[in-house]
Amino acid sequence: MPDPRLWQLISPTLPVGGYSYSQGLEYAVHAGWVHDEATALAWIGGLAENAMTAVDLPLMARVHAAARAGDAAAVVALAARHATYRETAELRREDADMASALRRLLAALAPELDTLALASYPALFALACAHWGIAPREALAGYLWAWAENQVQGATRLVPLGQTAAQRALFALGDRLEDCVTNALAQDDDDLGYTAPGLVFASAAHETQYTRLFRS
Repeated sequence: MPDPRLWQLISPTLPVGGYSYSQGLEYAVHAGWVHDEATALAWIGGLAENAMTAVDLPLMARVHAAARAGDAAAVVALAARHATYRETAELRREDADMASALRRLLAALAPELDTLALASYPALFALACAHWGIAPREALAGYLWAWAENQVQGATRLVPLGQTAAQRALFALGDRLEDCVTNALAQDDDDLGYTAPGLVFASAAHETQYTRLFRS
């Protein structure tokens, strides 16, 4: 049976504020880069297959392994390394704010867990999964699905996409999920890190965008 603890961590009702961030998507729509179902899927799918697969997911796998081994110093170092891959102020603030919210929640749900004051949301997510015995592959797949779902929800509001178009996009992204996780788990240490120029530009430009619905 799939773990209900993972379901809870990836639920849209988890009170960490993920719905308030678009990670550059709002500017991409404003600039006309994303303007329909096809371009929304290309934007979200491209980030899933590149940035997420080369940064967040493999680092989460390493945090999970370090946590299961009881190596708190390695967990902290990996979380700090992850922060260096957030290339704009908005993305760094998003990560820190969501991590802060998850730390408060874990203090109530798992008071025995030392969250190590982690300021990286993906690292803290992986730490919680390791604590609850959620397998690495399932943890990474769940995290990626929650991220993709949040991105599609943002596209639904911003493009806008119809509900059926949004579900088609999620269906297509779901087909890519297993390959993304497999590729992430195969990453060597030297392969970690990826710069997505479009995402970086969109995130930086969003900081001064005149009208905004989202915080990133």
